[in-house]
Amino acid sequence: PTYQAMASDAGDRNSTLKRCLGVLRDARNDSEQFAALLLVTKAVRAGEVDAKTRRQIFDAIGFTFPNRLLTSRQPPAGCPEHTFRALGLTLLACFCTDPELAGHSQILNKIPTFNDILVSSCNPDSTSMIDDVYQCLSAVMATSRGPRELVTKGTVSALCQAYVDCSYGSDRALTLLLGLLAIAEAKCWQRDAPHLLAVLSKLTNDFLKTEDMTKFELCEVLPHFIPLSPPLTQDSQGCECLHRLYKGLANILGSKLSQSQRDPALKLAACLVQACGSEWIPAGNAGSKFLALLVNLACVEVRLTLEEPDPLEVEGKKEVVTACYVLIEMGIQECLREEKPLLEEVQKMQLVRIMEEAFGAVIFYLRQVKQEELQDPFIFASVRILGAWMAEETSSLKQEICELLPFLVHYAKKLFKEGSPAASLPQPELVSTEGSGLPQDALRFLLPGFCHLTAEDRPRDILISEGAPALLCEYFLHQWEVLTSEPGSLTPLTSTEMSLQTACGIFLNLVVTAPDLIRRDKTFSSLMDMLLKSLPLLLPQKDHLVLAANIATLGLMMARILASSAVLQGTQSAQEFFGAAIRFLSQAHTTQADPGSDGLAVAVSPAYASAWADVRELWFLGMQALAGCVPLFPWLPQAVLQARWLEGLSELLARVAPASVDFELIAAFQGVLVELARASKLCRDVILSHHGGEWANLYGMAALEQCLSEQ
Repeated sequence: PTYQAMASDAGDRNSTLKRCLGVLRDARNDSEQFAALLLVTKAVRAGEVDAKTRRQIFDAIGFTFPNRLLTSRQPPAGCPEHTFRALGLTLLACFCTDPELAGHSQILNKIPTFNDILVSSCNPDSTSMIDDVYQCLSAVMATSRGPRELVTKGTVSALCQAYVDCSYGSDRALTLLLGLLAIAEAKCWQRDAPHLLAVLSKLTNDFLKTEDMTKFELCEVLPHFIPLSPPLTQDSQGCECLHRLYKGLANILGSKLSQSQRDPALKLAACLVQACGSEWIPAGNAGSKFLALLVNLACVEVRLTLEEPDPLEVEGKKEVVTACYVLIEMGIQECLREEKPLLEEVQKMQLVRIMEEAFGAVIFYLRQVKQEELQDPFIFASVRILGAWMAEETSSLKQEICELLPFLVHYAKKLFKEGSPAASLPQPELVSTEGSGLPQDALRFLLPGFCHLTAEDRPRDILISEGAPALLCEYFLHQWEVLTSEPGSLTPLTSTEMSLQTACGIFLNLVVTAPDLIRRDKTFSSLMDMLLKSLPLLLPQKDHLVLAANIATLGLMMARILASSAVLQGTQSAQEFFGAAIRFLSQAHTTQADPGSDGLAVAVSPAYASAWADVRELWFLGMQALAGCVPLFPWLPQAVLQARWLEGLSELLARVAPASVDFELIAAFQGVLVELARASKLCRDVILSHHGGEWANLYGMAALEQCLSEQ
């Protein structure tokens, strides 16, 4: 019988609701409509309305009546002042449960009203209004346009204020903030940094002070409030937040913890490292111990997880291991840091040993990877961190790395060729692929390690047999396109340019150690062609001297090996390349006042000075390579004469004090001059007519003296 009673109750309510909707449709005046509305909103508030009925309510009322209720200031006699607004909000909250209506412009233009209600002082009567506002905001956020509208219409600051003031429903404010930050973090921080900082201040205060499970729950929430930009270290409030986070994490990680407590703490630490490097860790004994502990814990976590043969176990831990990678990468950087190091030498040595064990586990894990798992972003994160280790530490784990090289080349090739879907998968949230040119650009992280390895016989042989050189040539051509496709002039130093420079280093190693490969492998002819075309474009650009030096020197050294190829037979591109290479080599030195005497000394040209540390070795190699090219290309002496380099060099050597020119520089000049004098009578005559015999004698250039004296 109770079921029958409940059913008949529901039937009564439905017929009452239907009658009310009829009155709403046919109401002759506001009072009738208002009376019917009260009954409708009562039913809505009691949660007795299904989706179909809600739509009927909307069809009967539309937006006009709730809009009037929201703007009406005069309550009915004997009612609280918010009566009309409360009714209007209840109706809007009811409409918002329909996703189509939640994204309607009539709802979106109420966002400022919703914000006002959240931040106005809350009295006990208005809690239902605030519930309705949160319901509306949550519904708006779930629509496609909603988040953008909420951010631009000021909801972030209203939510921040509601949370900081601990207003009624502040936990829902925090949930909405987390949602908005997940969708539009950069926009939120651009518009509302001071308000978000106030929330972070409150969260970090709570984090430092609480001594119960809340501390660990806050570890999960805090990463969402740590922006990558603007850096928190920029202002005092941000710095205070960071200090509280450091102290809170030091308390947690210094205690005995269960797995579920340690993981969120490690993720929070990794998040801070991504945002601020190691700047949030104070210098001094406590800071260095904390940093060492952090890296230590990360290494232990990596080993425990990746040496675990159970794939399901690994699956559940990928996010925390990715966080540990971030901490280990900081460990590598801190062990290398010489200026104001946070770690002492003993700590550095201990950490390198511990990190080596962790990388042994990473290699072990990567060797188990199956073909179908290659799209997993966690594999990308594992390869990336291994690349960071290989870039710095080449002597340890050599055998293991050699055995893994076939996999690394295959993986990098697969991602590069496919423009892989790993790009569109969400990266584990702690691995930033920002600025990587290609989200699937694994090669970028492997290049520095490959550069070290191509200088050694065994790894070089493996790389060659796995087809790495051809892949690197293709990659180089692609990265050059990326660099030059920027509008206007070439962009300032980017990861793309760094990748091109490192790739040049690898090719230089191959030119010196495996010249037959350069002759044999057709891809090097395409690379040569590209080098010929790119140097004349690159050299006049400001701020790209290091890349230009790499391309000039590599091009000259490859030209010696590929002298017979069609592309180098006096073609226009070859002549333009050699012209640019001669300009690069000839403009590197100038005269300046010698501080030790009244005379002049030789000096690096101002345009080269800032980059000379990176360019010097390439310049000397380039001079050697140019000397080697002179006998191979009969038209080359003419290009040198056109550039008037011989006159310039003669003048330089005649004007400066011989003691200011070091032996290495004299040898470099002599190498080129001897070849030019041998290959071309015109060049020999120009040198002689500029007192070449005298300064050759003065600088002890015996080979040049002899060459000039021969008839």
